[in-house]
Amino acid sequence: MTLSVQWFTVAVMLLSGLGMGVVFDSYRVVSNELRFPRWWLPVLDIVYWMASAVIVFRVLYASNNGEVRAYVFLGLALGVILYYWLLSKVVVVLVKWLILAVRTLITFILKIIDIFVLKPVLLLYKLSKVILGFGTALTIFLLKIVVQLVRPLWLLLFWLVKPVTRPLGRWLKPYWDRIRFQERLGKWVSTFANKWNQWFRREKR
Repeated sequence: MTLSVQWFTVAVMLLSGLGMGVVFDSYRVVSNELRFPRWWLPVLDIVYWMASAVIVFRVLYASNNGEVRAYVFLGLALGVILYYWLLSKVVVVLVKWLILAVRTLITFILKIIDIFVLKPVLLLYKLSKVILGFGTALTIFLLKIVVQLVRPLWLLLFWLVKPVTRPLGRWLKPYWDRIRFQERLGKWVSTFANKWNQWFRREKR
C-alpha cells in the first residue's frame, strides 16, 4: 500500500469520524426535542452504531480495499475529537433551528388550510343548513296554505258525491255485515277450541 493511499485513508476516516459526530448529535437533539419514549433510546443507539459500522466499512473498502490498520482507528478518533471540539455546539444549534423552522412551517401550513379550506367549508355547511331549514319551513307553510285553499273544494266535492255514495253504502252494508259476522264467529270458534283443549288436557292429566 502506497503512502498516498494511506494518507487518503486517514483523511477519509477523519471525515467519517466527523460524520459520525454530526449524525449522533443530530439524533440526540431530535430525540430530545420530539420527546421519544425512553425505551426507544437503546434501540436507536443500536441502530446508529450498526449503521455507522456498515458505512465506515464501506468507506474503508472503497479507499484501501478494506485493509484495517492502526491509522484507520487513528483517523476515526481524530475526526470524532475534532468534531466535538470545534463543531458540536454549532451542529446542535443548527439542528434545533431546523426543528423550529419545520415546526413553524407546519403550523403556518395548518393555519393556511384552516383559513382557506376548513373555515369556508364549515361556513358553507352552516349556510346550507340555514337555507335548507328556511326552505323546509317555507314549504310547510305553503302546503298549509294550499290545504286551506283546497279544503272548500274537497268539501264541495264530498257534498256532491255524498248522494251517490249513500246508496252504494246501503248496497254494500250486508256484505260488510257478513264479513264482520264471519270474523266474530271465527274468534268465538277459536276461543272455544282453546278452552276445550285446555279442559281436555286437564282431564287427561
